[in-house]
Amino acid sequence: MRRADGAARVERRPRLADVSRLAFGPFGITTGLTSSPESLEAATAAEELGYPAIWLSGGPLPGLRTVTDLIQATNTIKFVPGILSVDKYGPADITATYETLEAEYPGRFTVGLGGAHGPHPLAVLGRFLDRLDAVPADRRVLAALGPRMLELARDRTAGAYPFLITPAYTAEARAILGDDKLLAVNHLVVVEPDADRARAIARDTISFFTRIPAYAASLERMGFPRSDFATLPDPMIDALAAWGTPDQIATKLHEHLAAGADHVAINVITGITGPQPVNQWRTLAPALLT
Repeated sequence: MRRADGAARVERRPRLADVSRLAFGPFGITTGLTSSPESLEAATAAEELGYPAIWLSGGPLPGLRTVTDLIQATNTIKFVPGILSVDKYGPADITATYETLEAEYPGRFTVGLGGAHGPHPLAVLGRFLDRLDAVPADRRVLAALGPRMLELARDRTAGAYPFLITPAYTAEARAILGDDKLLAVNHLVVVEPDADRARAIARDTISFFTRIPAYAASLERMGFPRSDFATLPDPMIDALAAWGTPDQIATKLHEHLAAGADHVAINVITGITGPQPVNQWRTLAPALLT
């Protein structure tokens, strides 16, 4: 059984190929945005702080029009819906949005896919990708956790966007993807130096995902016994969420880069639903972007 232990900050390992064509940089943001003035303002703030990409949480995303609104409200920052659920969005609508945005704002929209449910998710995603040929493979990514989904991401897209994984599993994902595919990791972050408070915030979020079969299976693959899901002991929380000071958080996130990730999207949680964590993005920027 594996557990992710704390480790000193190290340099990322050399790669045989580079996916800089997507220009996401080592650190970006993941958050839920809409077309509201508050969301557009938050996206502008993230861009001004220097974050190169925002990964849009699938649940809060009201529709593809929001991607267009966000791109039009900003200048250079890139957007990836991570994920567009294939049981909600059709290939024709995604293709039309991609082609329009690529013509007017080239390079700023990458299609993130996932959300296939039922007994045959790989087949569902495969058929969906068959109907998405107008979107180049190197401009689409797949939310992938298990080995077979990572293989599909390797074979049919630019790479994978896993969530709630340890640096040790990042290394396994890199081995499956190979060196010429994007590996972007969504990692929970709590900007809070008090251990009890930080872990309580992270525990509340992680507990929700332990009840989702795909994430429960992923956690078990990483060595976390199902018997821990009810209490979520501190070592499990510390493995799955980065908390502390900005420098402590940066050290933890760099473990993913050292293990083979190209990009880490910081998923800042505060324990408060609603306001965008712009202040936390600002606090973390000097440690992550300089």
